[in-house]
Amino acid sequence: MIWCRFEDAGRARYGLVEGDTVIPVTGDPFTSHEPQPARARPRDGLRWLPPVIPGTFFCAGLNYRAHAGQDVPTRPEIGYRANNALTGHLEPIVRPADYVGPLVAEGELVAVIGTTVPRHCTPDQAAAAVLGWTIGNDVSARAWQRSDRTFWRCKNSDTFKPMGPYLVTDADPLAATTTVRVDGEVKASFPTGDMLFGPCEFICAMSRYITLRPGDVVWMGTGETATMVPGQVVEISIDDLGALANPVTEETQP
Repeated sequence: MIWCRFEDAGRARYGLVEGDTVIPVTGDPFTSHEPQPARARPRDGLRWLPPVIPGTFFCAGLNYRAHAGQDVPTRPEIGYRANNALTGHLEPIVRPADYVGPLVAEGELVAVIGTTVPRHCTPDQAAAAVLGWTIGNDVSARAWQRSDRTFWRCKNSDTFKPMGPYLVTDADPLAATTTVRVDGEVKASFPTGDMLFGPCEFICAMSRYITLRPGDVVWMGTGETATMVPGQVVEISIDDLGALANPVTEETQP
């Protein structure tokens, strides 16, 4: 199934994507739902929202050898991001007014948790807990990253975490390719599954200490990056998951 989340008369609503059409549903992917085919609408023209607002926003860093450089992790370790930074497909990434220089796009596979993960879970339990997959762009302000010890601005400024457009439940993204385009030009491309540690390894390691719950997300890191500046459009695509596109703009000076 291909799920989406969109704005409907000022409220967030889930829908099922069928070709060029979105069928609104009552309910959600995590509990139960009922399609409303009489309210079907064209996919074009919708205001897309992140496909989930997580209870906890987990992220893996340095999970691809090319991105890790000399600092290659020896075990899966998880970090966190802030929900305020989330934004949807086609929404602008806003560079803060007092930040000088390009931003960095990091295309990432995102695992969406569908059931509560038991503590000390097995690999089979970890795999069964993943409801589906979406795409994330871990926008980074590198100049701030060198000075922000907690990454509070450089990773978590408003709009710095586009996610979407879909939540796909039947896909094998570890066999896919992740591609980053800026203004239509390919700037980075890498095998999505070429990770140091896969999603199930992360979930198992996390479950030793942390209970994961429905709606939590785990961003899986990036293999290559691309720079972008206001006036450009960045697009992250992963085979069978769609393409997440966002224009880059600049904050009006306060």
